[in-house]
Amino acid sequence: MTINWQKVVIEPSTSIKEALRVIDKEALRVALVVDKNKLVGMVTDGDVRRGILQGIELSASVSEVMNTNPVSANVSSSSSDLKALMQSRKILSLPIVNDDDQLVGLKTLYDTLVIEKRENPVFIMAGGFGTRLKPLTDNCPKPMLKVGGKPMLETLINNFKNHGFYKFYISTHYLPEVIMDYFGNGDNFDVEITYVHEETPLGTGGALSLLPDDLPKEPLIMINGDILTNVDFSKVLDFHVKQASDATMCVRDYEVKIPFGVIEGEGHEITGMVEKPTYRYFVNAGIYIVSNHIINSLSKNERLDMPSLFEIKQAQGLKTLKFPIHEYWLDVGRHDDFKKAQVDIHELGFNK
Repeated sequence: MTINWQKVVIEPSTSIKEALRVIDKEALRVALVVDKNKLVGMVTDGDVRRGILQGIELSASVSEVMNTNPVSANVSSSSSDLKALMQSRKILSLPIVNDDDQLVGLKTLYDTLVIEKRENPVFIMAGGFGTRLKPLTDNCPKPMLKVGGKPMLETLINNFKNHGFYKFYISTHYLPEVIMDYFGNGDNFDVEITYVHEETPLGTGGALSLLPDDLPKEPLIMINGDILTNVDFSKVLDFHVKQASDATMCVRDYEVKIPFGVIEGEGHEITGMVEKPTYRYFVNAGIYIVSNHIINSLSKNERLDMPSLFEIKQAQGLKTLKFPIHEYWLDVGRHDDFKKAQVDIHELGFNK
């Protein structure tokens, strides 16, 4: 959010001359007109210039020249959404409002170009054998298979970097030296990497117990290393924090089309018929946000999968939520997926 945005907030009764002074002094090129905490208008020097040409005096109230229908965005919008909105509307500043339409900030196009550093740790699961992708994985861990000329793991790390994340923990088991030799401590990739080695596979949830004691206390993002996605991780994390969730699971919409007429009934009696229906379910996308106290509650070296962890914590009364994702997502687990990834990555620009 733009610092000092409150200094460009004025009332509808403010004079045009005073509005110009505010715009000039704060160098944000805009003044926000607010009445009872609600945004009612926006003024730029262009609005003032047009008002003067129409014969409006500088002593008149700013309500005479302000834009009474400014473009604004909800505070829950991600930085990338705000950037896209400003670019599509060709505007440099965007007022931010809450669910009650109260002004809570201002975002400039420049703000959206600055990547805010996130202290949240990112835990990438990269220890699997990749059995379904043999023989490609005979001498290479699955996340290190190249898609678009680059290891999938590197593409994943770069995507996180684009959202400001730089503290990475990578879980290894199968051929760990391949991963460690390539990434080292992360210096060559402008990130920090710590490796967590599983002597025996502990499942997706059990590996969390091996994370070091000095792990940052912020909520952790956990993701399978064989996922190709452009999910906005900041948006997922912001949802987790805003909802005060203990554990959040990203889910994907998944359709099952039945190519036949489905007969519903009780015993031998037909109660309904549905012709070639489509059923929709949410499926686990292999991306999780986990609060620090859950990690601290795990027993060391105990095998546990993430779905089981969610069930356990839900039974204990903790808040476990799902977050639907709609961006590109592909679990590269089979040969067909691997071939698809080789095509998709060029269309989606992941390999830039």
